[in-house]
Amino acid sequence: MKILMFGTRPDEQPATKEWADANNVTVDATPEQLSLDNVDKVAGYDGISVLQLEPLEDPKVYEALAKHGIKNLAVRSTGYEIYNLKAARDNGITVTNVPAYSPRSVAEHTLALTMTMLRKIHMIEVNEHHNDFSWAGVEAPEIHNLTVGIIGAGKIGSTVARIFKALGSTVIATDPIHRPELADTLDYVDYDTLLAKADIVTMHTPLTDDMFHFMDAKRFKQMKKSAIFINASRGKVVNTPDLIDALKNGEIQSAGLDTVEDEDAYFSHKVPGDKTGNPYIDTLLPMKNVVLTPHIAFYTDMAVKNMVQISLNNAKQIIDGETPFSPVN
Repeated sequence: MKILMFGTRPDEQPATKEWADANNVTVDATPEQLSLDNVDKVAGYDGISVLQLEPLEDPKVYEALAKHGIKNLAVRSTGYEIYNLKAARDNGITVTNVPAYSPRSVAEHTLALTMTMLRKIHMIEVNEHHNDFSWAGVEAPEIHNLTVGIIGAGKIGSTVARIFKALGSTVIATDPIHRPELADTLDYVDYDTLLAKADIVTMHTPLTDDMFHFMDAKRFKQMKKSAIFINASRGKVVNTPDLIDALKNGEIQSAGLDTVEDEDAYFSHKVPGDKTGNPYIDTLLPMKNVVLTPHIAFYTDMAVKNMVQISLNNAKQIIDGETPFSPVN
């Protein structure tokens, strides 16, 4: 059995070798993103694993995969909205994802962003670069006195809830599924109540049609002026120009962001020059009430290992004629 991995990074190599040795499978890797230009590289392989930074929408790619006998597309991430699920299905290709590579990794990063904004560490650091060690403007509330509002209390959101509950915060959430195991951790409320009451609003939803630009000017105006907004989910769940306006106009206090719209061509590598060329990133970066990290909330040793090995397990299961762990189409 032979599997080819596209879009690989050096940090994935140890987990890949460990899995290949344990399963007696040949796994080859290329840093190239899968595309119509290189799809013929799959010739001679039984399956593939991919991690794309840009959309893979061209139906001809899926047609070519099918002609080479590929029956799977094992995605090494949770999100799969950039793949053409219909084209895959039409060509007999099962797409799989890694639904929970490490909820703790994103939850811990959410906490880090929250505490950075709450304790104004970002502002203090800027001031200290100018030898300003004064205390003006950096007094902060304590987290146990605040209400945390979680939009999307699934695997990641529920982990976030437990962390903040352990710190003494009041936790409220909106989610179409009410999980009884969270009864001692949070209270479910509607969107209007959450936005009005929460001192910290944090997003943990997938990017669905309903959630596209969910956070917009109207919803930012519903939040407290002292509120902190956190997004460690998908960039497009937020209308970024509306967020920028809300931050500039003082409608909310600050934002900690791990993702932003149209980030794919910029995040995960060094961009030459003083500006990125992405108007959202270039506007947000210099703002004093914003911290922006380059979509690294997931990026821990445990998460990387799980993303690789769950993806390869899915690929092997399909090659063996078994039902994969996490099909999405």
